[in-house]
Amino acid sequence: MNETIIDVKDVSFTYEEAAEPALTHVTMDVRRGEFLAVLGHNGSGKSTLAKLLNALYLPTEGQVTVCGFDTADEEHLWEIRQQAGMIFQNPDNQIVATVVREDVAFGMENLGVPHDVMVTRIEEALAAVRMTEHADSAPHMLSGGQKQRVAIAGILAMQPSVIIADEATAMLDPSGRKEVLKTIRRLNLEKGITVVWITHFMEEAAQADRIIVMNKGTTVLSGTPREVFEQVDTLREIHLDVPHMTDLSQDLRKAGMPLPAGILTVEEMAEEAAKLLCPSK
Repeated sequence: MNETIIDVKDVSFTYEEAAEPALTHVTMDVRRGEFLAVLGHNGSGKSTLAKLLNALYLPTEGQVTVCGFDTADEEHLWEIRQQAGMIFQNPDNQIVATVVREDVAFGMENLGVPHDVMVTRIEEALAAVRMTEHADSAPHMLSGGQKQRVAIAGILAMQPSVIIADEATAMLDPSGRKEVLKTIRRLNLEKGITVVWITHFMEEAAQADRIIVMNKGTTVLSGTPREVFEQVDTLREIHLDVPHMTDLSQDLRKAGMPLPAGILTVEEMAEEAAKLLCPSK
């Protein structure tokens, strides 16, 4: 996991006619095989960063390198977008065909993938996101979570090295959010696909290998979920919350309960509570 697959060097970006830059001197990297969460509230710059990683935007200053390609090099634009697939917030905006398997084929058609290869990749991609039984369905009949899984299949079929998810669960209900994140995390672990997961949901970020926290166009925190969520006061200063169990454990520690820092999940809280109730002899 030491190899850098995305490199962002001193990047700034300003929208046309904007008074202030959306990003200011951001430097970060993403390692091959990593599940990186980018956390921040609306307006923090995280969605702008996502579009820079996919060459939808080009830096006003600085350099973005994806899979060895400079995003400013137009000759390699298609290679970058093949290697770094993008999932957007609204699943309805990504559906382009009237049948699921045709939608999965769309990106490959643009790349000129031979038909026989395309057929195999469609089947493999739908199987990977567990949507094979819906291959001949109309996308508009699917749930939001299922539509996002079709979008993921379309990206997988192009065999990317990286998946960039820009608030991919923001418009889904809790069940849909859970199924999409579970799908992406499984693909990350089983296929080694690098993931940049942009979110404002604390519990989603807590499942990442590493978190970068953004505020006002800059990165303000970086580290493992435990390291980041231990900075409760810093997060609250920039109007971000922490996972519920982290919040509860901090309140209990203040009340005198000897709980360790860094509790993120219900399971971890239950384990630590059990230790206090039934200490080993």
